[in-house]
Amino acid sequence: MAFLSGIQVIYAPASALNNAGIDSGDMAENKVTVKKLREGNRVYPYVSAQAWRYWLRQTLAERNDWKPSPIFREEKIAYTEANPIDYDDDDVFGYMRAPSSRGSEKANTLTRVSPLRMGTLVSLTSSIVTDYGTMSRHEGNPVPHEHEFYTGPLRGLFGLDLGRVGVFTVVSRTGFQNLDDVRAEQAKKVGAEIVGGGRAYVLPDEVRWKRIKAVLEAFPVVEGGAKQTLHASDVTPVIVVMAVFQGGVNPFWHVIHADPQGNATIAVPALEELYRVWQDYMLSPLYIGWTEGYPRDAKEDASSIRNALLTKISRVVWDHPRKVFQKLIEDLEAHPDWWKAEESLQK
Repeated sequence: MAFLSGIQVIYAPASALNNAGIDSGDMAENKVTVKKLREGNRVYPYVSAQAWRYWLRQTLAERNDWKPSPIFREEKIAYTEANPIDYDDDDVFGYMRAPSSRGSEKANTLTRVSPLRMGTLVSLTSSIVTDYGTMSRHEGNPVPHEHEFYTGPLRGLFGLDLGRVGVFTVVSRTGFQNLDDVRAEQAKKVGAEIVGGGRAYVLPDEVRWKRIKAVLEAFPVVEGGAKQTLHASDVTPVIVVMAVFQGGVNPFWHVIHADPQGNATIAVPALEELYRVWQDYMLSPLYIGWTEGYPRDAKEDASSIRNALLTKISRVVWDHPRKVFQKLIEDLEAHPDWWKAEESLQK
């Protein structure tokens, strides 16, 4: 099996991309706080994995070649159609659906582990401030309110199980009972290959490739985030480091750290060691994307880091983040063996 694994950095210039909600305090019920976590004596803002996935999901939904799944609501639960044959969204993002009479077909309990993995975007700096404001466009006393925001780089891991996109199992196990009889019949009608003695269905390569390509094209153009009307923020990556591995490892967390000015940077010795240790497990080159101009006040600029890496690592693709995603797409298209269905399903 082959995985795309990577890490990316977004830069939040005075942003509040993911809020925790209303917090009662000095101005009771009029303070909106950002999501944050504590490490030692410091508090760091973060964007939840659910929020980051939502941004990507919505970015994909705006594409003409992407089919999002309808959502149904019953009392206190909500679920999608759980039909990865018809809906690209259900295939890539996974689902859990219990028996119900809603939707196009009556379903058994169906679950699918998402091939897409997205971690929490955690700030590398601790810089939360509070902004005070008033609502005063009315007669009488103004209504005070406050909200938190922050500035700094946020890093998060991501991954895509390439061999699982468009591949569905019918194993009685949580996360692997992807299809019921109705959906299995639909898979047959669209030309899915039945493998593993009927335990798995593999969609045609052109369908699988369309979905993989769409996800990778969406990553560098993702948009979203809370309070964009007050803190318009670009959430596309300013730095990305990724590669295709033979398994689901993602060893990139320690190659991105904060420099003395609080900017995100690549730890060259850490990336050199990563390449030395894992190169026999890597199918692809290292893809490194860096936006020119970030960071503006770094002591060590991107070109010096690039030159240092190219003298130590032989297989590196270096360009703007959107360009390296495009190069990755080209390489995947040229190497379909990188995203073939898991061999274990063929047995």
